[in-house]
Amino acid sequence: MMAETMMQLGAYQFSVDNAAYQSLERSTEYRWAAQERVGAHDALQFTGFGADTISLRGVIYPHYKGGLEQLDKIRRQASIGIPLPLVAGTGRILGVWVVESVREGQRTFGPQGAPLRQDFGISIRRYDGGLRSLLPF
Repeated sequence: MMAETMMQLGAYQFSVDNAAYQSLERSTEYRWAAQERVGAHDALQFTGFGADTISLRGVIYPHYKGGLEQLDKIRRQASIGIPLPLVAGTGRILGVWVVESVREGQRTFGPQGAPLRQDFGISIRRYDGGLRSLLPF
């Protein structure tokens, strides 16, 4: 990855030269089942992991850097329907993830209605189907 890369999802690189996100929010859930007990607090048992999600929000100035196709590139990659590797800009491998949604807002328009500012939000979720589920057979 290049030095300016913030994160890479599949083939798409988030960087200061294209879709730079301004916020990243990660939520990880853990499941605990409660067993009611008479005269005592519920007993809790760990039953596994829940959803692990990341939400990215940012702004693209397409005429400054990156061009108008940035969100379309993410949408095309997501539309293939396969889990994608996620790697932090530091080189840390964060696992395999799927794109759940891509949101876009446009403001300030130039000639032919081209947006001069695109606000975006991308939601991804950790894929934990195991390597066998990625095999074609």
